[in-house]
Amino acid sequence: MNQHAAHDRHHAVPPPVAAVLSRLPAYPGSLLLVTGLNLVLARQLPDDVKDRLRGQRVRIQVRDAGLRFDFVWQGQQFRACQPHDRTDLTISASAHDFIRLAQRQEDPDTLFFNRRLSMEGDTELGLLVKNALDALELPVFNLAEYSPPAVLERLRQRWHTSRPTHPPAH
Repeated sequence: MNQHAAHDRHHAVPPPVAAVLSRLPAYPGSLLLVTGLNLVLARQLPDDVKDRLRGQRVRIQVRDAGLRFDFVWQGQQFRACQPHDRTDLTISASAHDFIRLAQRQEDPDTLFFNRRLSMEGDTELGLLVKNALDALELPVFNLAEYSPPAVLERLRQRWHTSRPTHPPAH
């Protein structure tokens, strides 16, 4: 077994979990993804990238989880779209590799040359997007910030700071 196959199997989403995930409707996941993309990326993308992305159907495919997220750039934001047979660009990797990319722990070129990240379709568009993302100062995605205890703690703090300290006078 080669090194890459061992890596993929060691960090893969377990097949029973992937079987459940692959049965979920695609559109809600795409909607969640574009919400994050719009919050983090939309305002930072250079105009030439926005122009080139306009109307292009892009798919992010999480191979080991059986998930696909379809979206398009329209106007000033990304919009989720229903899955379609034809996409202009499909970017595929494992869940683990996408997380490592978001955390800036892995370089897309290294993943690409090790065949852990792939692009299908309009590769010129893919390279333009990759180069634009490399040039942006994006926050590093910290998965621990989204663990249930961390989210509950932030909600608790927000609730305590938003409550009035004294009851209203009558």
